[in-house]
Amino acid sequence: MYADVIVDIVHSNVDRVFQYSIGDEVSQLKIGSRVLVPFGAGNRQTEGFVVGLSEKAEIDTSRIKKIIKPLEDYGALLKEQVALAMWMKEHYGCLMVEALRLMIPAQMRNGRINEKLLQIVSLKAGFSAEELESEVEKLKRAPVQAGILSLLQEKNEISLKELQDVFKGAFPAAHSLEKKGLVTLSGLRQMRTPYKGLGSTNKENVVLTDEQKYAVERIIKAIDNKEGSILLKGVTGSGKTEVYMQAISCCIDKGISSILLVPEIALTPQMVGNLRKRFGEKIAVIHSALSSGERFDEWYRIRTGQAKVAIGARSAVFSPFENIGLIIIDEEHEGSYKADNSPRYNAHEVAKQRCKTHGAALVLGSATPSVETYYSCIEKNEYELIELKNRINKRPLPKVEVVDMCRELAEGNKTIFSKSLFNALKETIERGQQAILFLNRRGFSTFVACRGCGYVVMCDNCDVSLTYHHSEHMLKCHYCGKEEIPKTICPVCGKPYLKYFGVGTQQVEQEVLKHFVGVSVLRMDMDTTRTKDAHLNIFNKFAKGEAQVLIGTQMVAKGLDFANVTLVGVVAADASLYMPDFRSVEKTFQLIEQVAGRAGRDKTPGRVVVQTYSKEHPAIKFAAAHDYDGFYNYEINVRNKSAFPPFTTYLRAVFSATDGAVCREQAFAFQKKATDVLKKMYKEKVNDTVHTLKCNEAPINRIKGSFRWHVVIKINVDEHTNSIIKLLSDTLREDSFDSCLTGLEINPANML
Repeated sequence: MYADVIVDIVHSNVDRVFQYSIGDEVSQLKIGSRVLVPFGAGNRQTEGFVVGLSEKAEIDTSRIKKIIKPLEDYGALLKEQVALAMWMKEHYGCLMVEALRLMIPAQMRNGRINEKLLQIVSLKAGFSAEELESEVEKLKRAPVQAGILSLLQEKNEISLKELQDVFKGAFPAAHSLEKKGLVTLSGLRQMRTPYKGLGSTNKENVVLTDEQKYAVERIIKAIDNKEGSILLKGVTGSGKTEVYMQAISCCIDKGISSILLVPEIALTPQMVGNLRKRFGEKIAVIHSALSSGERFDEWYRIRTGQAKVAIGARSAVFSPFENIGLIIIDEEHEGSYKADNSPRYNAHEVAKQRCKTHGAALVLGSATPSVETYYSCIEKNEYELIELKNRINKRPLPKVEVVDMCRELAEGNKTIFSKSLFNALKETIERGQQAILFLNRRGFSTFVACRGCGYVVMCDNCDVSLTYHHSEHMLKCHYCGKEEIPKTICPVCGKPYLKYFGVGTQQVEQEVLKHFVGVSVLRMDMDTTRTKDAHLNIFNKFAKGEAQVLIGTQMVAKGLDFANVTLVGVVAADASLYMPDFRSVEKTFQLIEQVAGRAGRDKTPGRVVVQTYSKEHPAIKFAAAHDYDGFYNYEINVRNKSAFPPFTTYLRAVFSATDGAVCREQAFAFQKKATDVLKKMYKEKVNDTVHTLKCNEAPINRIKGSFRWHVVIKINVDEHTNSIIKLLSDTLREDSFDSCLTGLEINPANML
């Protein structure tokens, strides 16, 4: 037998199958096994993935090397996952090994992770009670050994850790007893469980609304039919999570598996708690913030069939279930479902492909579906639309007040808070209720500038301003991490006119503490959630009422359910409105509508105050009215007139290099080659099909010391689109572009 192996090396020169022979000692190999093989001129030992098996040698057998050994006694990948990697290679233009690596925990490679074993000490079989008493008597001069033996007579086996708590020197004593043939030491695998103790099994008797019942029935029908794609469009607080859990419960009853994707790691603990209460240890958690051991053990539980449901962020879509019946993508509109590193996959597309292979149902859920998804649903009939138009118990959506900050400034209010938001916050605190203040910008001040000459303190490595962090009295770059102590004198004009401009979450926190003495405040942003389980700790404190105000970035804008939150304040609604991105208007609408939905989810009605300098902008007006359909109709017309997705496909080739001249040169060289590719494909129709083909500096021209240029291509969606993507990806991998880091993004989540 021969094995087709993809070696675990990321380089286009080895992005092909290498054939190895299989000896009798590794005859249990299967497609998906990881193996150690000799590779290259020096026969360096290299890891690889078996992607095919055959009885025929494709080359001279004298040149075929032999597999050294398998790396696991089970197939790390499923046959279906190998096929999925092949599909991703073609669809995203990535290397095969890049796709294969996504299917396993990174720490499995190169043996960087081990099973966690609990050492168990047990009595060796065959000894009578009298014989053991005699042995204890003989060990009078070794009291620890005698004590262990006596304890084992009662318990038969005990962990070495427990023995160490009882006897000082238990470790050497146990090994001495093993040498004497009295006890056996063995390892018992211990599973590392994330969020241990979060949620206990509790089968609640939930009464569904009529809308929820209908949604569950339609999803179950799709599961039974082994096909079907559904868009579950439900207003905030309408009970989409309960619909998900009912559908998952159906899959568990049928003996099939489910995957539930959430957009933010921050949302995972609350969702895990909900699922664990319902399904206990059938739940596995997959995301990048877990420890390497936890992530491996959760992956192993899925691979060995111990878990039936996987919940996690984007990467959980690759969970190694053998029989998938349902994949749910919650908050489907979020840009985080698109990977920003190679391979730049879209979790929506990967989920569709897996559903197609497994015969599974796909459910996309959101209160504010992406424009592209909603267009595919109502214009192309790619999804069945199911709507939850009402909140649970017919609770009203929160009333939204839009405050014109231009008018506030004209009336002499130069503070962060408008009069309306300040008074609403005061009343909420006095009533013992809770508030969420949302600002999609961390730090204390956005930038530091000189009022004398206009100098702005910039990062030396990136083309962005440094942000002031008050708590550490430090200027920081949010892209490369550079830090420096703030200066008091302008380095350009020499005058003491440096001033902090803009508002960040830290400044909002300071203002709340200054005006509301004694009020407990929690802040959730990238600075406060760096440590393990930081999200969970903040949520638990807020849920227990240990703080009345939660201040945060987009981490607090969606998916959270706190019964006592009656006020939401959007401090600066314009922060994302004028970004250089064709989706900026859509993102602003979604953020406002989503964060507004955190208010009034229990019996007390909610209130939302939105502060903006663009009161008449359609995104603000439609969000204030909770009018998704109105916003969609407005935005789809704009997209159509401007030839933006979904009417076109945006392709973005990004070039990055420490030498700015080389970066620019290679970007323009690619533009020329891309022009040739498009002309060859479309011929005389090229001018009607290609709307944009431009080479420019990226909006953020430098990150971490590397210059950035991009080539932006906008083309009509037609039968040639996938071929164009493949050709352009192959072109980027040519040796002529080796001087730059490159990547092709398809309808990128952002254009920065």
